[in-house]
Amino acid sequence: MTAKTREALADVDAATVELHDVHKWYGTHRVLDGVDLAVRPGEVTVILGPSGSGKSTLLRVINHLEKPEIGHVSINGELIGVRRQGDRLKELSERSILIQRSRIGFVFQNFNLFPHLTIVDNVAAAPVATGKLGKPEALELARELLGRVGLADKTGAYPRQLSGGQQQRVAIARALALRPGVILFDEPTSALDPELVGEVLAVIRDLATSGTTLLIVTHEIGFAREIADRVVFIDGGKIIEQGPPSAVLDKPRYERTKDFLSKVL
Repeated sequence: MTAKTREALADVDAATVELHDVHKWYGTHRVLDGVDLAVRPGEVTVILGPSGSGKSTLLRVINHLEKPEIGHVSINGELIGVRRQGDRLKELSERSILIQRSRIGFVFQNFNLFPHLTIVDNVAAAPVATGKLGKPEALELARELLGRVGLADKTGAYPRQLSGGQQQRVAIARALALRPGVILFDEPTSALDPELVGEVLAVIRDLATSGTTLLIVTHEIGFAREIADRVVFIDGGKIIEQGPPSAVLDKPRYERTKDFLSKVL
């Protein structure tokens, strides 16, 4: 293994994530309504809420796939997508935003793999594109990461040859390839057949014990209870309540939370 590959596999400092009074509209519909959230380094935060509550938008705002109309996001104290210019925030160039995104892992609902590339090339693509590794080192890293998610024997396969659970595990390996300080999971099991959910949750469970900062949108309540340091319940674009799973899931304070949990538990 080359020195560069060893460095790429080394532990990454977990990131602090902060959202400050974040508001987001789609037309006249307010999707996020004054969200304040601080995630500590290495914390596993699970975000729950009904459909349309703003959960996925919250994740997309963190890596600036969606731009907030009011408020801002910072990771390790660095503003994401903007810079201060006097008393105003000015949008960064697309190149600068892409550099920031390369330090934020994102695992989508529907995998988003390149269908024309083998899975080892899917995982190796981002380190090569960002100039972090040459092609040989990136392929070596990709093989190591695919082994970590249980796909060492599938490196030459194409996405269409894999099950949904296997494709999602490739997507997780791809997110890890850039050594992000934080990984965002947007309902990573929602597109899977029920019998495939467990294999993806097992990989995330392993990550949750690795010290990586994780924000996970999911409807898997049992999984949230098991791995979360903190559960955040969001509805109508507002954080209704948050706290350890034992508090939010077992003894919710607000009727809206109680009503939601009564329908999903």
